[in-house]
Amino acid sequence: MSENKVRYTDAELEEFKALIQDKLASAEKDLGLLKENFANDRSNGTDDTSPTFKAFEEGSDTMSKEANSQLAARQEKFIRDLKNALIRIENKTYGICRVTGKLINAERLKLVPHSTMSIEAKNNQ
Repeated sequence: MSENKVRYTDAELEEFKALIQDKLASAEKDLGLLKENFANDRSNGTDDTSPTFKAFEEGSDTMSKEANSQLAARQEKFIRDLKNALIRIENKTYGICRVTGKLINAERLKLVPHSTMSIEAKNNQ
């Protein structure tokens, strides 16, 4: 990558777009599973077992639902960030660090395609 390059080429942007679309499809599928699991009542309960065990299971269910809720929130943020990256591709501003204005390294974008900051800017943060 030359130092005076101000943006990625249309061909490079198309490669990033394909990568992001794959990640987006996978993330949306994962979110669907999380939501399905969260909504699932799982009424194979403990009606016929001891009260102590039932209290443990209900506590476990609550913790599990909280963990699922947190995972779902993170996944929704990830999906939003990926969609924003697709918008930046359409605007041809994808891969430009919002802090330094320089191009973000392509290898970083392959690993973190929704990144808006270069390693340099991230380290200075």
